[in-house]
Amino acid sequence: MKNSSIIYGIAPVLEALSADNRKIEKILIAEGRQHQRINEIMSLARQRRIRFQKRPRHDLSKLVERNTNHQGVIAFTSSTSYYDSQRLFDEITEKENSLSLILDGVQDPHNLGAILRSVECVGADGVFIPERRAVGLTDIVSKSSAGASEHVKIAKVNNLNQLVDQLKAEGVWVVGASGDGEMNYYDWDWKQPTVLVMGSEGSGISRLTAEKCDVLVRIPMRGKLDSLNVSVATGVILFESLRQRTKE
Repeated sequence: MKNSSIIYGIAPVLEALSADNRKIEKILIAEGRQHQRINEIMSLARQRRIRFQKRPRHDLSKLVERNTNHQGVIAFTSSTSYYDSQRLFDEITEKENSLSLILDGVQDPHNLGAILRSVECVGADGVFIPERRAVGLTDIVSKSSAGASEHVKIAKVNNLNQLVDQLKAEGVWVVGASGDGEMNYYDWDWKQPTVLVMGSEGSGISRLTAEKCDVLVRIPMRGKLDSLNVSVATGVILFESLRQRTKE
């Protein structure tokens, strides 16, 4: 189907069916596939008047990469819509204790997907990504996020440094994650309005963006390696913010 992308797997397809920001055009289900959640997919498809067809499993396998486990279900969809950047900015700055992210050049779609999953799980308000030199919303991102990309507000911006200045002017604290940070990540007060800045897989946060941050925080290391994968580091910090925000 022209101008369509595909998502596959039971959980991602169910998430897409329940999301408001993606249009599902058609669903293919492997013949003989019996599963309670497959039945749920068909029921939701009927409710939303979305076509679905049962096809031989090898027909589905031709549509994905070799040895990919599509779990017997594939959906043809329009691309996930990006959230309006000004609208997300307004929502964040108007909220008393907002928590959002700026991703400074994350290029691996698996990392972005894993980050979005953590963002959704902690209930963060949204994510800003740059227009260029960073991965966008792809099928791999959708799959890696386990459906979280359908629910997280993701906005593209032309100039991250300008965004940082604007957020600071509105009273939002800008906290960058860096191995050179002067403060342990759990010592920051995450109950106040904060945007967390995470850098790229190779070089981390760009120099100018790091200089504009109110504070740089680090994750203490005791092993022989001195850094974590960006998606893991993001999860560690986000769940500390959740711990503080839910602590009595």
